Amino acid sequence: MTNTPLLRLARDRGEPLADQIVRLVAARIDERLLRPGARMPSIRQFAASHGVSPFTVVASYDRLVAQGYLDSRRGAGFFVRERAQPPSAAASRTVAPAASASASPDIAWLIRNMFRQAPLQHSPGAGVLPADWLDGPAVAKALGGLSRQNSAAFLGYGAPQGFLPLRQQLQRKLAEFEIEAAPEQIVMTMGVSQALDLVAREFCRPGDTIFVDDPAWFLMFGSFSAMGLNVVGVRRLADGPDLEQLAELAARYHPRLYVIVSVLHNPTSTSLSASKAFQVLRLAEQFGFTVVEDDIYADLHPGAGSQPATRLAALDGLRQVIYLGGFSKSMAPNLRVGFIATSPECAQRLADRKMLATLTTSDIGERVVYKILSEGHYRKHLDRVRSRLDAVRPKALRQLEALGLRAEPAPSAGMFVWVDAGRDTNELAARAMQEDLLLAPGSLFSPDQLPSTRMRLNVAALQEPATFRFLERALAD
Repeated sequence: MTNTPLLRLARDRGEPLADQIVRLVAARIDERLLRPGARMPSIRQFAASHGVSPFTVVASYDRLVAQGYLDSRRGAGFFVRERAQPPSAAASRTVAPAASASASPDIAWLIRNMFRQAPLQHSPGAGVLPADWLDGPAVAKALGGLSRQNSAAFLGYGAPQGFLPLRQQLQRKLAEFEIEAAPEQIVMTMGVSQALDLVAREFCRPGDTIFVDDPAWFLMFGSFSAMGLNVVGVRRLADGPDLEQLAELAARYHPRLYVIVSVLHNPTSTSLSASKAFQVLRLAEQFGFTVVEDDIYADLHPGAGSQPATRLAALDGLRQVIYLGGFSKSMAPNLRVGFIATSPECAQRLADRKMLATLTTSDIGERVVYKILSEGHYRKHLDRVRSRLDAVRPKALRQLEALGLRAEPAPSAGMFVWVDAGRDTNELAARAMQEDLLLAPGSLFSPDQLPSTRMRLNVAALQEPATFRFLERALAD
């Protein structure tokens, strides 16, 4: 019999208990917390442990059987039924055939739980800042300002390359990073995820190879694989890629693209050194691949001074480097405003491809971002966010270290820590989900998706004692 965790039934919300049981059990099966073949508690046991009548349990189990979640076996009880995998899970298995989808969390598992309608209690594995860290009043003020304008200006489609004043504002912003990009070299997108999709579709065809950091942002693995691309990981070190491996793999695979995070790499929060940046560009020229620089965490970096940031686009001048940026990590994920900076010719091709896919991006979201950037409050907001991260990071690292979770290297900026738990973090993540706690196991951050002892934690979301209580219990077992 499976060790089914108690379901949290709410008797004061107006939803019938049978409906709640069906919904919660189905969710646990969808999330693979209840595995195919597992035996459910008997009707009497379930009723006693949850304080409901046996009739309620019978009605719930019968509905779960009808919906394909359970099998009823005469004289034996109820068992979790083997269900067909959704397309997103199938795409994830294409990326990592060695990883058993039924034995460990996959990319779709983490994405589903990040976006589930009923919010989790705590999400220390999430990839964004908590809502109360973001500048909600600034977004609300910008939206209010738009509502007082002539609505005819934003009722139609936006411009193919994006709202021109915002692209002009981004030209000035990029100049601060020593990246020269005129407005006609900038294409607005629905976040960096769409930017990556457009670039990959423009440069690659099914069967082509695309390089990514290993570890790296997991969502692109499944996306690239769904395009029929061969996704190959390049080992990421504290100061950038393993150059020897990069050269060896480039000679073997002849990639079309190499997607790299130069500044505050996800999940390690490390940054590319200047010496390695020059070597990456040299290898790109030697082997003929284009570098895609994802700089989504740019605004969380402290900037010049003791930790100068090296950007490939600044060194290359947007010749063999395509630069991506956005505001989901620092302003508001829901605005879905990102951008691509590249050569004028490439920008035109990408804008045409964007029109074929989505016509234009949201003019309203782009106007909101422009208003926030142009009014000057954004810099103060970033100063506050970076100061808060600097304040909570040392304490979080000490608490994690006390539990035996080592962060190597220990980050000095950014929101993420990449810790070694000394055990398979897939198991930790599955156990945490039973307590409505979202962890991000290390297997998801590698194209191979093999079991890993690493996991990504967000220091901004490590403020709840419940997270550390769970980790202490789980790691002591």
